[in-house]
Amino acid sequence: MGGIFEIIRNAWKIPDLRKKMFFTLIMVLIFRIGSYIPVPGMDPAKIKEIFEGGSIFGFFDIMSGGALANATIFAMSIAPYINASIIMQLLTVAIPKLEQLAKEGEEGRKIIGQYIRYGTVVLGFLQATALYFGMKAGGAIPNANALSYITITLSFTAGTAFLMWLGEQITEYGIGNGISMLIFAGIVSRGPAGAYAIYINQQQGNFGEGIFGILGLIGIILVFVAVIAGVVFVQQAERRIPVQYAKRMVGRKVYGGQSTHIPIKVNLAGVIPIIFAMSFVALPSTLVTFFWANSTHPVAEFFKNYQRNIWVAVISGLLVMFFTFFYTFIQFNPIEIANNMKKNGGFIPGIRPGKPTSDYIFKVLNRITWFSALFLALIQMFPAIIAKVTNINGVWFAGTGVLIMVGVALDTVKQIESQMLMRHYKGFLE
Repeated sequence: MGGIFEIIRNAWKIPDLRKKMFFTLIMVLIFRIGSYIPVPGMDPAKIKEIFEGGSIFGFFDIMSGGALANATIFAMSIAPYINASIIMQLLTVAIPKLEQLAKEGEEGRKIIGQYIRYGTVVLGFLQATALYFGMKAGGAIPNANALSYITITLSFTAGTAFLMWLGEQITEYGIGNGISMLIFAGIVSRGPAGAYAIYINQQQGNFGEGIFGILGLIGIILVFVAVIAGVVFVQQAERRIPVQYAKRMVGRKVYGGQSTHIPIKVNLAGVIPIIFAMSFVALPSTLVTFFWANSTHPVAEFFKNYQRNIWVAVISGLLVMFFTFFYTFIQFNPIEIANNMKKNGGFIPGIRPGKPTSDYIFKVLNRITWFSALFLALIQMFPAIIAKVTNINGVWFAGTGVLIMVGVALDTVKQIESQMLMRHYKGFLE
């Protein structure tokens, strides 16, 4: 931790980096100010009641820093952008034309980025429409008419489009990935409220009476620290497969012969499997909350509160494991890597080129993915376990939130380090 602060302090001494860091802080401040500007025609108190049942938007409320529950212009945060990016990534694998664009370098990526922007606006409007009718059914829109529909949906969509632009500005002129920084800021902004909730539970004796209550509070803090340490370890861990390149003669020069490695991150899928799993698990509760909010039918009552059961957490963990394997093997193609190595005269020591190489990489990736899947499933189930043991609800974001925050923090520090190193070499050459 001291090393991170040392890097930030050294970066602040460099005028160019200081300007980038200051620009990032200003953009994040704009994001937080916008999270308190309400959309007209909505009842925030009613909206909070709608989302208390554990709907699919609970996670996005955490990411938006409470903007969704408060019905502000940034209510949807950058969730439509994330969805559009995931859909485009999946389509890139399925559609040859998009796959070819992705391989065309910077120009191809610009075109795909433009598609993602268009997709963000379309998905944003569709999600805003779903939110409108859901909140209307829940009584959160007192005067529902055509004007309120246009006002609310366009406000939500414009807020998401503005945040997308804000994130791109941070990426270009600031520090780190802009979209990730906005998610990070939204989660961190909920930290004080989470800490206060734990304090209130301790005061109410939920951790035990007297000295046992204090020990219980210390135990909870130690568990959170252990979770952070585990996330840092897994996020930084990678498996390196050694690769040797054969020497080849081109004219009078000899090329190749060097040794390198293929780095495979342990948590290659990131937080995407958790988002997918949470969406599937929370979908029934969301639909019931939106369209049958006032129903007293036993089926409706069951789906309103079923996420509080521990078996739902187990099902969610299994879904996380499934999506971890699914998303990892979409991103990482052992056959393509083996073919590229063969074309360039590379081989893994002791493994024949071609199919044996792809089989070996697949085997290594499969083992790593099992560990990653189990870890992500544990992170997903961690809040439910804490709630079952301590009877504390509302800390479910601790596991997923820590995973996102640590990932963004580590990536940002790496970018700062690389920029400092680049300026060091530039100064040396000049």
